[in-house]
Amino acid sequence: PQCFATKSDEGWLSSMFAHKVDARKDAHSNLLSKKETSNLYKIQFHNVKPECMEAYNKMSDEVQKELHRDASYPCEVIGSWNNWYGEQDQAVHLWRYSGGYPALTECLRKLNRNTAYLAFRKERSKMLISRRNQLLLEFSFWNEPASRSGPNIYELRTYQLVPGTMIEWGNHWARAIKYRQENNEAVGGFFTQIGELYVVHHLWAYKDLQSREETRNAAWLKEGWDANVHYTMPLIQKMESRIMIPMEHSPLQ
Repeated sequence: PQCFATKSDEGWLSSMFAHKVDARKDAHSNLLSKKETSNLYKIQFHNVKPECMEAYNKMSDEVQKELHRDASYPCEVIGSWNNWYGEQDQAVHLWRYSGGYPALTECLRKLNRNTAYLAFRKERSKMLISRRNQLLLEFSFWNEPASRSGPNIYELRTYQLVPGTMIEWGNHWARAIKYRQENNEAVGGFFTQIGELYVVHHLWAYKDLQSREETRNAAWLKEGWDANVHYTMPLIQKMESRIMIPMEHSPLQ
């Protein structure tokens, strides 16, 4: 069996009992998300017909640029990617709504009156095999996602947690995130509010696959990282990794 340093175990155990959030006193969204912002996020997964990927990317680029030019829309694209490894012929988009649910409602209302956008959706539907989305909140202890220059590859690690364990997950990662920030690889951390529930998304950026390997291996040399993996693995029902390439217009490059 894998062994852990006694000092590390004592530190983690004592901090768990000293700072652990009481899950019974409030909703996950209030306990885990940022209090100083009211941002809501949406992640979209679009499975595109292989022969339509180039046209899909070009059309998405044009529409997102138009939305960003209009300041009256309380939404912005944080990042858009095509999968490189993982599910193929898939596009992933991450949106931010500044103002929470009211901003989402206002944005949808305006889009439903935008004839150009409605035409785009109709044309886009011909290119898609399927699509799904989730509404997310960001963990309070993660970075605020911000534009970055490239070139980078991105890894979206998705965890389906055992129901009832989100608070425990948050407690462990609030301490562990410090082990994964030295190379500026941490982009954002989110948990679902609507869609598949008890789902966590961690978004990372690396220069290339070799850099990813070296950065992840370096974490194991830091006292405490092994304990985080040890305590969080039992909380996971299913996990998935996507390696993604930014689209040309993505603010995250």
